[in-house]
Amino acid sequence: MKELKGKVAVVTGGASGIGRGIAKQLIGAGAQVAIADIEAGALARTAEEIGASPIQADVSNADSVARLAREMQRQFGTVHIVCNNAGVGSIAAISAMKLTDWQWLLNVNLWGVIHGIHAFLPILKANADGGHIVNTSSIGGHVTMPGLGGYSVTKFGVLALSEALAQELAAEGSQVGVTVLCPGTVRTNIGRSQRNRPASLSGALVDVDLQQSEMGADMRWIEPEEVGAVVVRAIRNGDLYAFTHPDQKAPILERHQRIADALARG
Repeated sequence: MKELKGKVAVVTGGASGIGRGIAKQLIGAGAQVAIADIEAGALARTAEEIGASPIQADVSNADSVARLAREMQRQFGTVHIVCNNAGVGSIAAISAMKLTDWQWLLNVNLWGVIHGIHAFLPILKANADGGHIVNTSSIGGHVTMPGLGGYSVTKFGVLALSEALAQELAAEGSQVGVTVLCPGTVRTNIGRSQRNRPASLSGALVDVDLQQSEMGADMRWIEPEEVGAVVVRAIRNGDLYAFTHPDQKAPILERHQRIADALARG
């Protein structure tokens, strides 16, 4: 999808962080953009600031995402680009996590993407000029770290879902493309994920502001708009993988080498 001018896009989690950055860059490329978010106040403010259409939605709820798809069709007639971006990132050791912790993480980070694909893929397939799906995974969808096991489970799932979907669409000869976005350290408010957590799903997960931590001080942090630029480039190029931090490749390559070594021994 080389030309984005006039295309219709929806970005979940669009009121802040990476979602806002993606929306701004898509608008800059000439697309008509709607942002969806669970936070009504932030959604309205961001939409006014960047020139997007606001639609409140809870990605963890299938009916809410289905309503989002219907509202997109009502307002714009169709949808060409779907960015399943909404996510949360609280941490805890797997041994400490409650079932409610798993439910919350999976509902937002993985089911949110599943709901987006289920609701929007038929619309994209119906477009004569095709469409594109961008699913937000993470560097944490390729490697694991203590405390981020639950988060990585969801992001590995998004990666697998995206790869399989891309293979199936290619086999069909579909004009719908897929990109899995794998950001590294980005200046967002994911360190305040608990603000939107349902009280019924409370548990052991806690927020940690990695930017202010000793570990975070040694990392390269980028702005959400830089991530948005990576996404726009990936859509135009038809890239399956979109990374923001090639300088953070070492842990991924080391993991792949361990797998290759194990295969050789087998």
